[in-house]
Amino acid sequence: MAGSSNGRRVTSGDVAREAGVSRATVSYVLNDDPRQTISEATRRRVWEAAAKLGYAPSAAARTLRTGRSSIVLGLLPNWPIEHVLGRFIQQLTSAFAEHELTFLVHSSAPPARPLREIWKALTPAAVLALDEFPESEADAMRTAGIEVVMAVHGAVQGKLRPPLVSEEPIGAAQARHLAGRHQRLGYAYPDLAGLDVLARPRLDGVREVCAELGVPEPDVRTVPLEPDGAGAAVKAWLAADPPVTGICAFNDDIAMAVLVALRSLGRRAPHDLAVIGVDDVPGAALAQPPLTTVVRDTDAIARAVARRVVDTLHGRDVPTDPISDRLQVQVRESA
Repeated sequence: MAGSSNGRRVTSGDVAREAGVSRATVSYVLNDDPRQTISEATRRRVWEAAAKLGYAPSAAARTLRTGRSSIVLGLLPNWPIEHVLGRFIQQLTSAFAEHELTFLVHSSAPPARPLREIWKALTPAAVLALDEFPESEADAMRTAGIEVVMAVHGAVQGKLRPPLVSEEPIGAAQARHLAGRHQRLGYAYPDLAGLDVLARPRLDGVREVCAELGVPEPDVRTVPLEPDGAGAAVKAWLAADPPVTGICAFNDDIAMAVLVALRSLGRRAPHDLAVIGVDDVPGAALAQPPLTTVVRDTDAIARAVARRVVDTLHGRDVPTDPISDRLQVQVRESA
């Protein structure tokens, strides 16, 4: 295996000398060999030496040695690629790179090439989908030798199982933040059908907290990202009997649409409607008033997802419980 630096070939032997370890240790570390127990300090030394020398193992050599490629194919549903999703893709890319894997993304947004053409051309070691995908496709992938077919949300091969990342706690965190001061909550649902896989469980989390605290079911209304539609939803909440006074929004974009609609009606948050979003996008702190929002550690999620894919590739035991998602509420003026 060899990389190159400034036109000179860099070998694993160069990395071994720089790190003060054997070539075998370099190979074990760079290939994340599960059969070897190597200290974290030694691993760090090897990675630092490889980075300093600009060493990159040959992908072809790795494929020949391990019998599989170093590509993880990421399948994106037809979702808007905005700040949060774009950041998560970057974090997944970095997390897989730490395991010597290359994360390549394919979007299903039309006019995309058929999925089967993509994975046949790439022959990835693993496929990671953000949404569920057809059972027939998963079967075909495994038959072709793709070792890991995993979905972050939904099921693969029709098997019911917990998602890799659960969305219910997000809605629950929103409802708990509002419920102490608001006896009737509303839920601002997205108007893009493809987001149901995220929106439904978040709404379920709000419903569970309402039931637990003995307050009415949330008043659910679709809030499009345009003034008239958002205004209609806000008018309906304000006119309800008894009126809705706290809104859990699917994400920050929809929460900010609610804030804009409130202002257009001569109302304000939190006096007339308290509003809480999700994601803490850059514009949340600049909203009028600044938006209270649920923050999640997407970098930790990306690393945990990558670890589950890698452990599955190496035949290690993998938990079936959802990945722990540390949530906090960034409190600002809107709620």
